[in-house]
Amino acid sequence: MGELNKEVVDIVWERPGSNGMSASIFRRWTQGLVFSETEHTALEQFEGGPCAVIAPVQEEQKAALCSTLAEILEQACSTSSTTSYCLVTWAKGQSPHTTTHTPLTGGPETSQTLQDQQPSEKRIVKSLSELREEVVSLYETWKGRCGVLLFLYSVILTKGIENIRNEIEDTTEPLIDPVYGHGSQSLVNLLVTGHAVSNLHGIHNQASVGFLTLMESLRYCKVGAFLKSPKFPIWILGSETHLSVRIPQKHTLNLGPVCNISQSLFQRQ
Repeated sequence: MGELNKEVVDIVWERPGSNGMSASIFRRWTQGLVFSETEHTALEQFEGGPCAVIAPVQEEQKAALCSTLAEILEQACSTSSTTSYCLVTWAKGQSPHTTTHTPLTGGPETSQTLQDQQPSEKRIVKSLSELREEVVSLYETWKGRCGVLLFLYSVILTKGIENIRNEIEDTTEPLIDPVYGHGSQSLVNLLVTGHAVSNLHGIHNQASVGFLTLMESLRYCKVGAFLKSPKFPIWILGSETHLSVRIPQKHTLNLGPVCNISQSLFQRQ
């Protein structure tokens, strides 16, 4: 899948006319989906950046994690013209590392490139039941090195690269910022709603999980009602530099207008 690999890499990382992604930014994203040893219900993030993928799939345990991954892939498929699901993984014996994370050091950047880290195998499944079985069978892959990226590439190929390009407002902007390593709003919306839009115009239905951002209180943007009032009382909260998941206790949440919900959640961060 050489040419297909290049298209996936380009839409995630490359900005036309740029010098490409730095090794240090890319390395931040080469972690797996790993539960914390001290807080067993929380997925752990080791460096800045991957929260754009980790926050939407935050769940309590293996079964819930795999179920969430399958649901996000199902959602991506339902909002595209495709009728199949794509799971990107390493070919047998290809995985570059077996550890879930290698801490950054003060030494020189590694010589690893995006091309060095490209997976060479994809599995196509046609039914939802088969998808769920395959996602569970790849549990160790999701936990392992580059698990976050493998899942992200799976969502992109399931949705369809052209479908994503048609939804992104500015096609020259990659899904991951090449300077700071943050996931774009298009990436967050793709994983939360199945639509890779950067604003509220492309979200036409109530989302299962909500999204709120501190940037709205600073009048930099406006979040639509479908994201502010999700089906379930779970919100992804966006600050200036990070995304986190908030599941408020019922008695602590002001269930008034959506503006009050936003204020209540950020006050308890």
